[in-house]
Amino acid sequence: MPPSYLTTPTGRRIAYHLTPGRRPGVVFLGGFKSDMEGTKALWLEDRARAAGRAFLRLDYSGHGASSGNFTDGSIGDWTADARALIEEVTTGRQILVGSSMGGWIALLLARNIPARVAGLVTVAAAPDFTEDAMWAGFDADQRAALLAEGQVTLPSEYGEPLIITRRLIEDGRDHLVLRAPLDLPFPVRLLQGTDDADVAQSVALALLDHATGPDLRMTLVKGADHRFSDPDCLDLIGTAIEDVIARAST
Repeated sequence: MPPSYLTTPTGRRIAYHLTPGRRPGVVFLGGFKSDMEGTKALWLEDRARAAGRAFLRLDYSGHGASSGNFTDGSIGDWTADARALIEEVTTGRQILVGSSMGGWIALLLARNIPARVAGLVTVAAAPDFTEDAMWAGFDADQRAALLAEGQVTLPSEYGEPLIITRRLIEDGRDHLVLRAPLDLPFPVRLLQGTDDADVAQSVALALLDHATGPDLRMTLVKGADHRFSDPDCLDLIGTAIEDVIARAST
C-alpha cells in the first residue's frame, strides 16, 4: 500500500502508515538516515496488526518517502515531524518505540508531550549523539571544515558516505537530553546489544543513570549488534512493548 501523507505546519510532507486498532497505540521512530520500511518497523507492524493494536510508522523529512533533503534536516525538525503525526493522526496515549536516533527523538517527545505518552521502549538509543559521538569525535581539521564550509563527510558502514552539516550539530545542542533533568513518569524499557559498534553500552547505562521515573529497566543482550533485528532481538522488542502496555494499563 502507498503511504499516507501529512503536511506539517512548516510545509514538510511526511509519509506514514497508520494501522487502526485498540489503544494505547504503538509508534515506531526509526534511526538516522533510515526509513519506515526497515525490518523492525515492518515486524512490529505485523505484530500490532495481529493483536488488533493501533500502530504508526513514519519517515522523517529527508528520509524515505517524505519530502525534503536529508542534509537540510536536524533533530529538532525530525522531532517536530513525529510530534505532528502523533498529534494529528493518533488518538490518546502512545507507546513510543525509538531505535537509535529514534530513541533520542522518543525522549524529546516524552519531555515535550508527556500527556500523549503511555510508555517508552528504546533500542540502542543514541541520545545527544551529534554532540557526544560526532562533534566529540571530530579532529581539528574536521571541526574547522564544518565551521568554515558548513559540512563534513564521514564514512559509513551502511552505504554512501554521510554528510554531516553544521546545522545538524548546532541544532542538536538545542535538544540535548542528558544535560538537564529527564523525568520519565511511565514504564520505560531500554534494550542494548553488547556488540553494538555504533552506540556503546555506556550510553544506555548513562541514560539509565540520568533519567528518573518509577519503572525504568535496561536489558543488555550479549552479542547483539546495532541492528538488533535477528529473531531473538525482535522478540525481545515485542516482549518489552507488551510489558510496557501491561504496566501502563494498570
